[in-house]
Amino acid sequence: MYNYDKLWPYISSLIGWCYFLAWSFSFYPQAILNWRRKSVQGLSMDFLYYNVVGFFCYSIFNLSFYFSKEIQDEYKQRNNSKENLVRANDVMFSVHAFLISLFTLIQTFYYKKDYLQHVSRIAQYLIWTAIVGAAGMLFTIYTGHSMWIDLMYYLSYVKLMISLVKYVPQVWINFYRKSTVGWSIHNILLDCTGGVLSNIQLLLDSYLSGDWSGVSGNPLYCSGLGLQSIAFDLVFILQHYVFYRDRTDIYLHTVDEERRRLIAEGRVPRAEDEESRNFL
Repeated sequence: MYNYDKLWPYISSLIGWCYFLAWSFSFYPQAILNWRRKSVQGLSMDFLYYNVVGFFCYSIFNLSFYFSKEIQDEYKQRNNSKENLVRANDVMFSVHAFLISLFTLIQTFYYKKDYLQHVSRIAQYLIWTAIVGAAGMLFTIYTGHSMWIDLMYYLSYVKLMISLVKYVPQVWINFYRKSTVGWSIHNILLDCTGGVLSNIQLLLDSYLSGDWSGVSGNPLYCSGLGLQSIAFDLVFILQHYVFYRDRTDIYLHTVDEERRRLIAEGRVPRAEDEESRNFL
């Protein structure tokens, strides 16, 4: 009789590559939409900068756990000689996500955007705090008070923090404009699919290995991250298909009219005067 238990590792691998494809392709609809419109109006600058910083941390984390013997040994020391669950598809996804996020951010320097679109002070503070914290971790490593894996965990917490807040500015902008114009829903649908499959693979791998430290030992891979992302995806889906089904962007028309009026009057609006309208 055939032992079906041998199929589970292959099923896990298949799920992993499926979520890799779903998440990887999820970045392209937004970049393509920006290119077609020759505009990034409707996008949160905070979200784009958060994405680049978050996926940079994610890439370093995955690359280190997958390729560094030192990091792997340190992980085993802290988790009863267990292997970490970072896979090749995780490495490929994170590096690809960083590159395509960086590309999307670069688009904002060439395509049309609203004069109110800028990085908020809150986002600047959070990003610089993360950078200073990483520098502090490097100092403690070189002084012998920490190990390299501690820096990797720190980067994972930065990624977690960014994942928790990065969608908030875009949710607010959609709410304020009463429109999702400029924000690709296909990005969200693919992201939601990837989040569900990622959680399934993580739980399946932990069950098959009998080692749930893969969930608790790698904070970046805890299922709460995927669930949080799915929750935001559902909010965007409701905004696009239920709350703001009228695709007319009333906000941008209003802003354009206001700008034309101010120019005609010889007054140039200051970004700081409008910061409350951009929120985060």
